[in-house]
Amino acid sequence: MVPRATKSVLLIKFIHSSDLHLGKPFGRYPEDVRVRLRQARADSLVTLAARAKDNDASHILLAGDTFDQMTPTPTVIRQALNMMRAADHVTWVVMPGNHDHVNATELWRQVAQDAPPNVALQLAPVPFALNSGTTLLPAPPTERNPGRDLTEWFDTAPTAETVRIGLAHGSVTDFNSSEDGASSIIPPDRAKRAGLEYLGLGDWHGQLQIGPETWYSGAPEADGFKHALPPSALLVEISGPAAPAKVTPVPTGAIHWHRATLDLMDTEDCTGAQSRVLPPLAQRALTLFDLSVTGRVGPVVRAEIKSACEQAAPDFLWQNSDLTHLRLEHDTADLDLIDRQGALRATAEALAKEATDETISPQARQTAQEALSHLFSVALEA
Repeated sequence: MVPRATKSVLLIKFIHSSDLHLGKPFGRYPEDVRVRLRQARADSLVTLAARAKDNDASHILLAGDTFDQMTPTPTVIRQALNMMRAADHVTWVVMPGNHDHVNATELWRQVAQDAPPNVALQLAPVPFALNSGTTLLPAPPTERNPGRDLTEWFDTAPTAETVRIGLAHGSVTDFNSSEDGASSIIPPDRAKRAGLEYLGLGDWHGQLQIGPETWYSGAPEADGFKHALPPSALLVEISGPAAPAKVTPVPTGAIHWHRATLDLMDTEDCTGAQSRVLPPLAQRALTLFDLSVTGRVGPVVRAEIKSACEQAAPDFLWQNSDLTHLRLEHDTADLDLIDRQGALRATAEALAKEATDETISPQARQTAQEALSHLFSVALEA
């Protein structure tokens, strides 16, 4: 590690973010939902710029995966750069990640060609002056999975008597912290070894503190139900060499991802039970809601909860209700709701027997239960 004096330098205040994944296709969702999710990711640039302005931050550091692919469309690239250009009160420091690594040469050639003056690309592991008293040490991934520590050079990087800030993208070695395959292997004590006042990481899409000076910022917009905390970026303030960084999360997410489990009993009011897990009505238009219903209920309650889920679905940007783990309990009186005799009753009895037959496969039992539930729903509607 390069020895340094501890004299005070100018304050630096910046926003740390990563993993915007601009242009992400979101292929499993309907087209209208995909459009809204892609737009929210593009709009996260505007949100980050606003957070920087609100807090008088001079820089926004993007720790990789600004783009979702090595070959984003020209529209995705140009519109991202136009949004950065419009936020001319801040300097954007953009480093590749594993999805948009350095060897995506055409991507970075296009970005470099069209980038406005307030965008500073970090395509090589060389010190970069953020201001007269602050030096950035970037570790841009050279490929999807380098499989080695790209931050090792931080330890001996010459930075004179300046604040030392590291920027990297990948997995910390003692955490299962890679979102989709480690792009590099980062020691958890790298900041201490290299004398960094702050080490900003990307790759893990949820916000996570690794040590006093080391943070994953998380993505400014969620892309799934994996992470419990709402999306945010990090406002980082450093007063000088050897001074502890002050790190403050600032909210950034526009789209809500909410997953809930509803465990039912046959005696419960299903509408009241459902209301306990539903997000606030005012949020639902911007919410993807994934509900899993469990428990053991009779056919009437099952039909009621299914109907309640179907009635609530249009409130949401996207909604899924999984009733496959909700076990159906019934007796002869329940089967009378379908029919008292004849072919339909015989079918219902056969399905009821299969739904509880432990000698057949779980898939076959589940199919029989779903078919029987459908017969109950039709009978109740009639």
